[in-house]
Amino acid sequence: MSNVLEVSNVSKNFGNYTALNGVSINVSKGSIFGLLGPNGAGKTTLIRIINQITMPDSGTVHLDGDLLNENHIRDIGYLPEERGLYKSMKVGEQALYLAQLKGLSKQEAKKRLQYWFERLEIGDWWNKKIQELSKGMAQKIQFVVTVLHQPKLLIFDEPFSGFDPINANLIKDEILRLRDDGATVIFSTHRMESVEELCDEIALIHQSNKILDGKLVDVKRQYKINTYEVGIRANPKAMLQQELSEKFDVSPANFKTLEDELKLNIKLSEGEKPNDLLHFLASKGEVSHFVELIPSVNDIFIQTVKDN
Repeated sequence: MSNVLEVSNVSKNFGNYTALNGVSINVSKGSIFGLLGPNGAGKTTLIRIINQITMPDSGTVHLDGDLLNENHIRDIGYLPEERGLYKSMKVGEQALYLAQLKGLSKQEAKKRLQYWFERLEIGDWWNKKIQELSKGMAQKIQFVVTVLHQPKLLIFDEPFSGFDPINANLIKDEILRLRDDGATVIFSTHRMESVEELCDEIALIHQSNKILDGKLVDVKRQYKINTYEVGIRANPKAMLQQELSEKFDVSPANFKTLEDELKLNIKLSEGEKPNDLLHFLASKGEVSHFVELIPSVNDIFIQTVKDN
């Protein structure tokens, strides 16, 4: 898979403060790339460099194989965390204006806006002023303006801010559909559950340095702990727990069940197989729950930041 975006060894200083320190990332074509990090890590600075709002002190950025230049502005759609709509302008008038700034003719912009307004069920907002809309409603308009010109690269910075759960799911589904239609997306958020649902690849920036990156499935595999969450019905439970503790690395587990079961986390040693564990448990009682504990993005985020 080729890369739409290649950031190579980019650094940026503001006086004595280092915002980015030799950061490199590659964003695969047709992927959703999660750009993660604590507040102040350098994510916004990197996004601003990609959007040519600020320039790097060193390093290079290539978009679709070409060194980033002013002609690429129309190839990028950017939804910033801090929204920038003109509150006193009417929705339709403003959307047309911003679409034409991205190179669309007025006629083509109207056609595409009609499609999106119908799709998001906001057609009756055309003559409303932004100041008449709720934060979530205004966010929908900003989303439409961001994607309208069908750019090669979409950058969403906290795109679900201001949305209720229903509209957050609506926008999430639209982002996935855009990806499936060929768009490449950089997605920056503090909502780790959204990263789990959306992202194909991630990079974690901490204190101006990239400390982790890769395909999400490979990152999760790297942080696997070879531990299984087990529920088993057996009597007496204490005797079985003692027997398991002598044979395996065992700790208490906490999950919801309908029955009074023995609940344990069981960590396997190198060479031990989950099928062997399951067979052993089945010989001791009725196994009602058997799930591999795969680290969440949130767990990986916290552990990696602490380790660094």
